[in-house]
Amino acid sequence: MFSRQAIIKVSIAAAIVFSSLGMSPRSAGQGLQQKLEATYAITKPTDDKSDIVTAGSVVILQKDKIIMYAISNQVLPQNTYKAGRLSEGAFGVHDNVQKFGSFIGHPPPQQAQTQSRHFVTGEKFWVTGIATQSDGVVFTLFTDAYNDVRYQCTLKFVYPKGATPSTDDVLKTVAEVFKVQQDDSAKDDKGNQQPAADAAPAADAAPAADAAPAAEAAPPAPPATVAIGQTTDEVVAILGQPEKILNLGAKQIYVYKDLKVTFVKGKVTDAQ
Repeated sequence: MFSRQAIIKVSIAAAIVFSSLGMSPRSAGQGLQQKLEATYAITKPTDDKSDIVTAGSVVILQKDKIIMYAISNQVLPQNTYKAGRLSEGAFGVHDNVQKFGSFIGHPPPQQAQTQSRHFVTGEKFWVTGIATQSDGVVFTLFTDAYNDVRYQCTLKFVYPKGATPSTDDVLKTVAEVFKVQQDDSAKDDKGNQQPAADAAPAADAAPAADAAPAAEAAPPAPPATVAIGQTTDEVVAILGQPEKILNLGAKQIYVYKDLKVTFVKGKVTDAQ
């Protein structure tokens, strides 16, 4: 057993190491947390997790595969990512046992059954939590509705045994699994960035020789109205281009300054 004196010496040595790096262990963890949340903006769901209150980043899975449980289940399944490999662990084994039992005609007891879904490369979800731990980083994930069912899970990025990677290394590891979906609102149909609408004209551009006199002020336009069932084109014609588009497959959310319009299969289903 270590003596009290030996423990004190180890603590002092650790403090010296972190001091030479210009940070404490606590500040190092806080810096990683801040950088992760800056890269993967947190989404806030409703208390019953039936909808989104504040939309954060939409992340795209880059590897196969992770398991998620329906939000009605009390258990939050944990997947892991270690040495370049995703693993569903015991939760994947449990899911296979359920399927095998059903296959042979003897399903497991009702309390053991769970509504699960496996997500693979290219599928999208939200990040509702990030926790930095001594042996890794844990992301809590939440999905849009699939046949009226939302799913959730955690994914732990496990540090190599006996090592604490740098903040940059952790960010690179997470980026192997998650890609943040870029905002498409400022791109044209070919994915090219559109130039700013208010770009200044060239300095040597000559003014028009005979500028037309200012037109008389037109009467104020009626207030814009968005209705359930309208198409995306109709909404854009009324409100203009949105500040942000959240693309979730069959569901899209157009975010304006004071309004959030939800489309399902190209038609308005909600406006808040």
